Amino acid sequence: MFVLLSQLHRLRRHLGLRTPERRGSLAVRHVDAGSCNGCEHELGAVSGPHYDLSRYGISIVASPRHADVLLVTGCMTTRMAEPLRIAYDAMPEPRLVAAMGDCALGRGVLGEASEVLGAVDKTLAVDLRIPGCPPSPEVIVACLRDALSLRRGEAVNDASPGL
Repeated sequence: MFVLLSQLHRLRRHLGLRTPERRGSLAVRHVDAGSCNGCEHELGAVSGPHYDLSRYGISIVASPRHADVLLVTGCMTTRMAEPLRIAYDAMPEPRLVAAMGDCALGRGVLGEASEVLGAVDKTLAVDLRIPGCPPSPEVIVACLRDALSLRRGEAVNDASPGL
């Protein structure tokens, strides 16, 4: 197999073909901190065959121990603050936190109540912001691809909606 790959690499160089895009993977752990489920619906759409998040090397995982990104939806409720910190602490370094939707960004969509803490960044430092109520699947995919670039240490487009 190594010999075939070496010959293929030499042939690509000889023909002047561009090298394949640098690949990587990103494991996302989703936590609902108190949402209306609109963001979860759109997150389900990006996992489906039309948007196919997996073609970019991005997958949604069930355990924070396997995750690179903690994706939080909904406004932070008092009862979800501690479980969110526990999930964050269980993640391996380096780890990113993404706040998805206007509620998670603290834009007051659900209002102020005694059981609502507000934005996710009041509990954890947020690295990636995905705006919208709910965000469109295109925006979610673009922002998660930005997270993949951040994870690889590449520069990210400053005009991206997620930064």
